[in-house]
This record gives sequence, structure tokens and C-alpha cells, in this order.
Amino acid sequence: MSLLPGAEPYHRGGGGVGVLLCHGFTGTPQSMRPWAEYLAEAGLTVDLPRLPGHGTTWQDMATTTSGDWLGAVEESLVELDAECDRVFVMGMSMGGCLALRLAGMHPDRVSGVVVVNPSLAVEDWKVLFAPYVQRILPVTPGIASDIKKPGAVEIGYDEIPTAAAGTLPKLWRDTRRGLPSITAPILAYRSPEDHVIGPRSLRILTSEAVNARLTVHSLDDSYHVATLDNDADTVFAGSLAFVREHCGSGEGMDR
Repeated sequence: MSLLPGAEPYHRGGGGVGVLLCHGFTGTPQSMRPWAEYLAEAGLTVDLPRLPGHGTTWQDMATTTSGDWLGAVEESLVELDAECDRVFVMGMSMGGCLALRLAGMHPDRVSGVVVVNPSLAVEDWKVLFAPYVQRILPVTPGIASDIKKPGAVEIGYDEIPTAAAGTLPKLWRDTRRGLPSITAPILAYRSPEDHVIGPRSLRILTSEAVNARLTVHSLDDSYHVATLDNDADTVFAGSLAFVREHCGSGEGMDR
């Protein structure tokens, strides 16, 4: 099946420090590509996979589940861990949830976590009823391009497949149960004006990631897709500084 233009995955080898980037629900690697390229230019080994069912058609995505998306990023983590001395996981929205889930599942493989507007809880209660209505309501309106910056566009589906959305609650529950298992430091970015993810997810993270050192920064000039928004440079530079802080400046990096 052909990909949407710009939805291609990204991988670039570099030094001994690896970064796995996870994109969001119904989105594509395009929303994370500038971040990935920034970290790669700094000398990191970067992997930005395309989640199954994303970047093609909503009908394709309707055949996939949150277990498929988790399996894809877990496979990338294992490969990066074999290639690099240290690995950091980073993600936006549902990708932030996937990053936190990986950190809880593989504390021995994850040296740090960076999340941007992570999704950890139900924001739209219709999601809970998705398994029961998917036959009569196969799609709902899309959520792509919640961006404040004029002219910036996120590649994503205009419609959300109800069947796929109905598998999100399991991912949220599993991730939440695993938060106390995370021992790696966490850097979280949160946009106060986010039209996709409300404040509940951050409250869950701050109250339940009890064994991790958590730092939270506000992105006051961005909406949900902050990696393409006005505060993108803040996220990029902050994540690189976070990696350097927790693995030693210059270790496995060019600059």
C-alpha cells in the first residue's frame, strides 16, 4: 500500500547513543521528522518508525491495534539497544504513551524518556464505546494539525477509524500500571492550550511515575503538535541537553 507523501520512516546511524522517536495516533513520522533530524545532526543514532496502519489510509489503520503499534516500537527499541550503548525513548501524544510504556517494560534498556503532550487517559468518552459502535460508526472526525504556527501542517488522517481508537484504553491502562516501574529520568513538555489532550494525562504522569525523576516544562506558544509549532526548537534543544545530561556530554555525539 502506498504511503502518504512525507510519511516515510526515518533512520540514521551515528554514535553510541540511540534515540527512538514515536509519533502519535493517526499521525506519521512527518510530525517528528524535524526533531529526528536535529538529534541525528548532533551525532545520535536515531530511529523514527512508522506505526502500522499509519500514513496510508484510515481503512488500513482500522485493521490494526494498539498492540501492533507497541510491538513496532518495541522491536525498534530492541534493535537500537543492540546497536547502541545507551537508548533514550521520546514521543508525542500517543507516541509519548508508547515511550512511557517501553520505559516501564524495559527499564534495563531505557536511559531516559522525553514526552510531548503525552496521552495517558480518555479525553473523548466516545472512545470507550468504540468497540460497540464501530459497525454503525466506522469513523469519527480527525485530530491532525492542532498547531498554532501559521502555515504549519501535520500529515494525518481526516477521519479516525473507530475500531483502532477502541484499542487505546488498553494501552492507557497498561502504561499507567507500568509508570511505577519507570526508573529512568523523564522530561515532559506540556502545552497549556492543547485541543486534543487535556490536563488529566499530565496529572497521571506526575502522580504515578513515583520512582522516576520527572521534570515538566510548559510550551506556552504551541498547541498539541508542538514538534511542528512555535516551541519546536525548545523541545529539540531541551531533549538534546537532557540526553547529554544523562549520558555525559560528548559521549556518542558529534557536537
